[in-house]
Amino acid sequence: MWLTDAQKIGVALTTFGTLFMFLGVMLFFDAALLALGNMLFLSGLTLIIGPQKTFYFFARKQKLRGTACFIGGILLVFMKYAFIGMIVEIFGFLNLFGDFFPVVVTFLRQLPFIGNLLSLSYIRPIVDRIAGLRTSAV
Repeated sequence: MWLTDAQKIGVALTTFGTLFMFLGVMLFFDAALLALGNMLFLSGLTLIIGPQKTFYFFARKQKLRGTACFIGGILLVFMKYAFIGMIVEIFGFLNLFGDFFPVVVTFLRQLPFIGNLLSLSYIRPIVDRIAGLRTSAV
């Protein structure tokens, strides 16, 4: 898979955004780190898939509740209500990107160490339930 230069920068921005959000949560919901992480994440996502596709992704009728919660959570973080903003933002994130969780879990199960860990008998049902994976009766 070949990425353009803009997409490579987008991957880096999204990664740094996720890192800053993680650090913001670990440092007791530091609003500055969370706000910076949100801005980096959104700008990285826009560079990866393009501005028009980003707009259409967030503006789809099925995703409006998730978009409203995600944007509302970001605004709450900007207004220094970091804990409440992150809760609202996580709810919106799960509504927006929840459809991708089965794909991510399937990819992670193919990785060498993580795949063995996720396939353990006492972890597998939990991950399947969280990701919404269906098991066949056959």
